[in-house]
Amino acid sequence: STFEYIRDYTDEITNIVDSMTPEKQSIVSRASSGNGFVNLFLTDIQDRNRSQMEIAEALSNEVRKATAARSFVQQQSTFGGRRGGMPVNYVLQAPSLEKLQEFIPTFMEEVNASPVFRMADVDLKFTKPETRIIIDRDKATLLGVSTRNIAQTLQYALSGQRMGYFYMNGKQYQILGEINRQQRNKPLDLKAIYVRNDNGHMISLDNLVTFEENVAPPKLYRYNRFISATVSSGLAPGYTIGDGIKEMDRIADKVLDDSFRTALSGESKEFSESSSSLLFAFALAIVLIILVLAAQFESFKDPFIVMTTVPLALVGGLIFMQIFGITMNIYSEIGLIMLIGLVAKNGILIVEFANQRQKEGLSKKEAVRSAAVQRMRPILMTSVSTILGLIPLMFATGEGAQGRIAMGTGVVGGMLISTILCLFVVPAIYEMFSTNQRQEEIIND
Repeated sequence: STFEYIRDYTDEITNIVDSMTPEKQSIVSRASSGNGFVNLFLTDIQDRNRSQMEIAEALSNEVRKATAARSFVQQQSTFGGRRGGMPVNYVLQAPSLEKLQEFIPTFMEEVNASPVFRMADVDLKFTKPETRIIIDRDKATLLGVSTRNIAQTLQYALSGQRMGYFYMNGKQYQILGEINRQQRNKPLDLKAIYVRNDNGHMISLDNLVTFEENVAPPKLYRYNRFISATVSSGLAPGYTIGDGIKEMDRIADKVLDDSFRTALSGESKEFSESSSSLLFAFALAIVLIILVLAAQFESFKDPFIVMTTVPLALVGGLIFMQIFGITMNIYSEIGLIMLIGLVAKNGILIVEFANQRQKEGLSKKEAVRSAAVQRMRPILMTSVSTILGLIPLMFATGEGAQGRIAMGTGVVGGMLISTILCLFVVPAIYEMFSTNQRQEEIIND
């Protein structure tokens, strides 16, 4: 598209944004040949009634009506600083450009038909018209014209190559060779060019070449040394980046053949890497707690009894997240990792006190019942104080409130459910699997 066309379309989108967002602080637009951007800066969340997500949703529905060009709304990424972009970025890697040209249309049809995505696009577009000149080498040899002469003639005629310099009035000027634009506006005009053969005769290119018109991408992209195309898409309401990645994998398995490879980029890649890191942190936290408790209790049974509080907390956190409509994101995952340490202390209080009562002569059943009753008060005191301290996170407001709400909801739900159930589950597990301290002392004696 020409600069003027993109400029007018960008002005149209700017007017839409200006009329639909009274919450705007400023609007900055930029247009160039081929694309344009409109950046919307919002006022503080305390000064507006709509969230950023609600404003983006309203603008998405409106800009789709401006059909003179393709436009979409993208929000600033939570990851990677101030970079913005679509949340789902899926890279298709192929052994050749022809493979991508063959499969991209079908892949994009599936993406656009999926209810998970909204306003999908691909960076590799076959929109640039080109004309390929095919030389009939046999005929050129017969007429005494070398392919080198044909290439040089076309280069001098079309490229504006510098032939030399000349001086006038003490100044140096370049000499550029090129055919007048009026004589090369159409591909067929090239056939009117003549080239000299070995005998000095002028031969028309019409006798030596044929033209093949085609389209090609304005830019070529590579990812891990493979020629690639990146499919970017927004998400429909109610879907997460994880859902989008799974849906892209499903479409890739359905559409692409075995010669393709896929990868993630942008926010999707950062989400996947952070999720893997958090999973490792979660497993490491559990292992470290078990090892520390094993050293404290001098047993591997008691630490596993203590850790039965962790599944209870995770279930409680997930239930509360489901009730309040919180998705699984990096903030909620961090909150769930926090739960491991917060709820383990409830199990420690019961198990440690039960072991002491056994050493005083009580049976396992009597000891753990006594521990549950007598440790209930400190368990409730510490848990309630923790929950009350985290409740402000559940009802956070202001910038970044969504992240604090996600973290607080998971932790409060996990603490609440785990505190109630651990008073019943931990004693039952202890009675079934713990070491009988009285028998152990008799054997040692």
